[in-house]
Amino acid sequence: MKNTCSLLLNYSLLILCILSTISCNKDDTSDRDHQVFRYNEQYQISTLDPAFARNPPIIWPVNQLFNGLVQLDNDLNVQPDIAKSWEISQDALTYSFTLRDDVRFHKHPAFNTRDSTRIVTAADFVYSFNRLRDPKIASPGSWVLGNVASYNAVNDTTFTIQLKKAFPAYLGLLSMRYCSVVPKEITTHYGNEFRSHPIGTGPFKFKRWEEGVKLVLRKNELYYEKDEDGVQLPYLEAVAITFLPDKQSEFLQFAQGNIDYLNSLDPSYKDEILTASGTLRAKYQDRVQFEKVPWLNTEYIGFYLDSDTPEVQSALLRKAVNYGFDRKKMIRYLRNGIGKPAVNGFIPKGLPGYDHIKGYEYDGTLSRKLIAQYIKETGDTSPEITIGTNSQYLDICEYIQRELQKVGLKVNIDVMPPSTLRQMKSSGELDAFRASWIADYPDAENYLSLFYSKNFTPNGPNYTHFKSATYDSLYEHSLSITDIGQRKKLYRTMDSLIIDKSPIIPLYYDEVVRFTQKTISGFEPNAQNFLVLKYVKKQKL
Repeated sequence: MKNTCSLLLNYSLLILCILSTISCNKDDTSDRDHQVFRYNEQYQISTLDPAFARNPPIIWPVNQLFNGLVQLDNDLNVQPDIAKSWEISQDALTYSFTLRDDVRFHKHPAFNTRDSTRIVTAADFVYSFNRLRDPKIASPGSWVLGNVASYNAVNDTTFTIQLKKAFPAYLGLLSMRYCSVVPKEITTHYGNEFRSHPIGTGPFKFKRWEEGVKLVLRKNELYYEKDEDGVQLPYLEAVAITFLPDKQSEFLQFAQGNIDYLNSLDPSYKDEILTASGTLRAKYQDRVQFEKVPWLNTEYIGFYLDSDTPEVQSALLRKAVNYGFDRKKMIRYLRNGIGKPAVNGFIPKGLPGYDHIKGYEYDGTLSRKLIAQYIKETGDTSPEITIGTNSQYLDICEYIQRELQKVGLKVNIDVMPPSTLRQMKSSGELDAFRASWIADYPDAENYLSLFYSKNFTPNGPNYTHFKSATYDSLYEHSLSITDIGQRKKLYRTMDSLIIDKSPIIPLYYDEVVRFTQKTISGFEPNAQNFLVLKYVKKQKL
């Protein structure tokens, strides 16, 4: 008990210190504090180098600091960024980008120029792509250039990319933060410390970072983008990010108005802020804005089909599991209405190919019949499966466990840390595993690649080891088609095949959930859940 009290005391002191930093230190912007956008990041940020922007905690601040050739709008359409236009050859192998000539890097003495900055040129993209490929850098984003045969700076404003084979989704892939432009002078000057001294071209520039406590970004006075009225972006003076590790403490800070934004819905406060039907509770309606939109994220349970376990190898039993629980009830009672029941295919809402795929609706009677047929054919009178999960999704797995027990299937749940779950899922050590797939780029191919046989883990994302010659042929054919309408037909066919063979149990298509103070405007959600702050305005209380 003494040790427990001591730990609680130390934790409380830590929280008090962090909260003191939030309230007393006004990010060197006290004169314009109402123009500072504040949010909390529960997880630690390990780097601000775009070559390592592999997850949302890193992508969000990096997105404020850097730009690439192209960007996505809120409807996931590819739009110009540093490249003001581009042309694609008829064989879809050569991309020629014409760059703007007015984009400047953030100021830094290492540029050794009179105004401590310079214009971005095509040569900077050659350097940035070389750096992404450099084995000494060991960027997790190097795969983005895996299909690239060559790239070249024709002149200061013309940059070309030659692909090895056609890939219709490549423009969207270039919008990833891995493909951001970085200046050689600065990366050379800082070396490995570029991670904490980032210099880019984005709407905000780096100010200071006290790791684990606070990160501050300031308005980039040289930023090139303007709004439709010709007003220079961004509108905000600064962005301040804190690192409270506890979601309940984060919610308390939001409720008190000390931070402007909450991302996602955590079990620790979901019933406090939302009703069971997923609407904002009355006591928050006068000061909080609540939005939800489709997120390119499919939550599912996967079966490892190379397992020796008969239940996992049986398509009958896999289908029985799919029919054996009510996804609509699961969303209503376990997630307060956040998310859409996955009663279609694996492709989530918001991408071409999603619509009109018939998936699995709840049918307890049919689930029992399929289990009975499995028992009759195999002689296994006590079928059971084990699902690996982490604690965050334990409630969903327990719900499925209870429902499947009613139709005659025993389900065991193995709870493990997220890192262990990832490792065991990748190495094929779990018969069944809870997983999610969030799109790296806005094309359904990103989801369908999980079932291509040449992508077996650990060499790709095919964690189920699903294999079908028909599927592989359709997948390969889709890569050669540039017309989105034709690709959409193939995507539907592939998704229907996956549903029929049942290597997975689709659970739900997630939604982006955002709570913001009513002083905030221009903060539009998007299906990739990226933080775009250049259009945000904040009213003074």
